[in-house]
Amino acid sequence: MAREQLGVLNALDAAKTQWYHFTAIVIAGMGFFTDAYDLFCISLVTKLLGRIYYHVDGALKPGTLPPNVAAAVNGVALVGTLVGQLFFGWLGDKMGRKKVYGLTLILMVVCSIASGLSFGSSAKGVIATLCFFRFWLGFGIGGDYPLSATIMSEYANKKTRGAFIAAVFAMQGFGILGGGIVGLIVSAAFDHAYKAPAYSVDAAASTVPQADYVWRIILMVGAIPAALTYYWRMKMPETARFTALVAKNAKQAVADMSKVLNIDLKAEEDKVIKISTDRTNSFGLFSREFMKRHGLHLLGTTTTWFLLDIAFYSQNLFQKDIFSAIGWIPKAANMNAIHEVYKIARAQTLIALCSTVPGYWFTVALIDIMGRFAIQLMGFFFMTVFMFALAIPYHHWTLEPNRIGFVIMYSLTFFFANFGPNATTFVVPAEIFPARLRSTCHGISAAAGKAGAIVGAFGFLYAAQSTDPAKTDAGYPPGIGVRYSLIMLGVINFFGMLFTLLVPESKGKSLEELTGENGDENDEKQIQMDPLRTVPI
Repeated sequence: MAREQLGVLNALDAAKTQWYHFTAIVIAGMGFFTDAYDLFCISLVTKLLGRIYYHVDGALKPGTLPPNVAAAVNGVALVGTLVGQLFFGWLGDKMGRKKVYGLTLILMVVCSIASGLSFGSSAKGVIATLCFFRFWLGFGIGGDYPLSATIMSEYANKKTRGAFIAAVFAMQGFGILGGGIVGLIVSAAFDHAYKAPAYSVDAAASTVPQADYVWRIILMVGAIPAALTYYWRMKMPETARFTALVAKNAKQAVADMSKVLNIDLKAEEDKVIKISTDRTNSFGLFSREFMKRHGLHLLGTTTTWFLLDIAFYSQNLFQKDIFSAIGWIPKAANMNAIHEVYKIARAQTLIALCSTVPGYWFTVALIDIMGRFAIQLMGFFFMTVFMFALAIPYHHWTLEPNRIGFVIMYSLTFFFANFGPNATTFVVPAEIFPARLRSTCHGISAAAGKAGAIVGAFGFLYAAQSTDPAKTDAGYPPGIGVRYSLIMLGVINFFGMLFTLLVPESKGKSLEELTGENGDENDEKQIQMDPLRTVPI
């Protein structure tokens, strides 16, 4: 027998799109702007760090970060993010979404500034300090994933919920674009002010002392957008779903949402008591009941995010290596240190502008029309196709007349990652789990994604090295080359397509319908009998 839903939750589900929805998108979205900026701007400056701190007199090539140092600098923030996702995801369900939301932002602001102020009398000292602060930066960033997704899903109406959650995530695209633009401005200004010859002309003079400011400024600018939104985050009320369904305080939920929605609502404490005493609303994460109802769902959200991020992060963090391999960025020896940052930033900005940003907003526009399942399956399919199309005739793409074609194909893989699983893997875990476990399950799914990102980031460093020992970066063993690395990524995307079959469609349903928290026995039986369903019933 179906039980009538709480009035305050019905009001949220049926609410027309209004100002508070857009406010919530911007407040939560600016966190993701900062997240993306901070995680991806490191790829702009790793070659500069190599030139400044690992220069070898008389070497034919500019200094590069040793393999273990490059892995640490690129990967330490990802490790911090993974830990932060698990910790803050759990904390968000225990203490409430709002209470821990400001803490993540403070961590991001402090650690962004501290990363740029990394100190030490030796290269080892500077890199160690940088890695320390980037770990804690990642820890704060990690908390933003489950908290922002859960807050937005619990604030949204059911008709446009997918678009609102996707819009928060889409701010990542602007963060990546912002990182590229800041890199362009800072490097262009310093390159103009402090003229330097190419490395092949004068190795020592090609890296001016002022280059040390370039990477520090780029890293520290990430603190600005986070700091600007702190006040507004603290003004947001706790979500009604946490207050009513988890904290069991119907009166407070109604008071908070009456202000937000500008309507009079009635506290229904008797319904809250009935919901809280219902056995279907009390099982824990490690219970048999959870495994029966949501076990396959959690397997689906974790595996698809894990596989997606192997491909997505290896592409993003190492796109400069791919562009160098096809000659889109000149050889390092033919540029001075700051001009190399400019060239890498230009390539990243173009990719973000032409494919990354549009892909995110295609998802926002179509997710509540096409549904999450269709977009995710389509995205994985096209990523697989384009990866193989790049990899199989790889020699063809390296020839000068075809290089623009390579960049277009490479951009299309980014487009379908973002108009596809990169957005939907973020949206779905915020919708299909019960309110008391929603933030935790989203954190687990996101942490699986970051584990994939670590595999992609660390693995690709070694895998993408040339098979010819003479052509590898200093300190690296020969790898399987870019071609076979792209084939591996294509296979990974294919498996992502298969695991998408475990993820249910959540389009057009209220959160309580999806989780059975409104006490509808038909919904509960359907969830148990058909965990692989891909269309609303």
